[in-house]
Amino acid sequence: MLDTMFQGLFDTQLTTVIPVTDFLLCLGFSLALGLIMALTYMYRARYTKSFVVTLALLPAVVCVVIMMVNGNVGAGVAVAGAFSLVRFRSVPGTAKEICTLFLGMGAGLITGMGYLGFATLFTLIMCAVFLIYNRLDLGEKKNAASYKTFTITIPEDLDYTGVFDGIFRKYTTSHELVLVKTTNMGSMFRLTYHVTLLDPAKEKEMIDKLRCRNGNLEIAVSRQETAVAEL
Repeated sequence: MLDTMFQGLFDTQLTTVIPVTDFLLCLGFSLALGLIMALTYMYRARYTKSFVVTLALLPAVVCVVIMMVNGNVGAGVAVAGAFSLVRFRSVPGTAKEICTLFLGMGAGLITGMGYLGFATLFTLIMCAVFLIYNRLDLGEKKNAASYKTFTITIPEDLDYTGVFDGIFRKYTTSHELVLVKTTNMGSMFRLTYHVTLLDPAKEKEMIDKLRCRNGNLEIAVSRQETAVAEL
């Protein structure tokens, strides 16, 4: 009686109906694996509640889709993939967020195919590797120290075209003038450069050279924002 309630309207004699107990077992495993991934993502990381909830539920959604297409993995992945990427049509996601979504999809796909042991092993291994890679520096500090944004104020009578090129060639591997803005009622210019320092230890020496060139006016140095380069 219970199995009859969950039969599809278009099922035939050749259609294999998934037992309710198996459905609940796979769904429960998917929810548990999603929770493990969500907790792993939250560990010592900045996150939003909406993303964590999405990550926790995504494996279950993919699992159900795979089960409902009767093992047609191609159709299931296409539908589930479309669901998972809807969020990124309006709000840009980072590479880390997209990766975790695909991990959730992978766990749900394996569970939906009925391989609960493999799904558990996959989740545990990937979560452990995720935590290890998050703890590793992987050159992040060195990268942040090299990429800087310089905001330099110069008087209006100083031609800003190439005025600091000689200094930048000596202390940087690359530099780009990205913004020119008038300030102080048009009596000064404020130039914004994106630079890659050749040696971060010589940053102060470079600033001293720039101060001699711009008449000791204001110079601001900040870490270059690289979020726009993320996936």
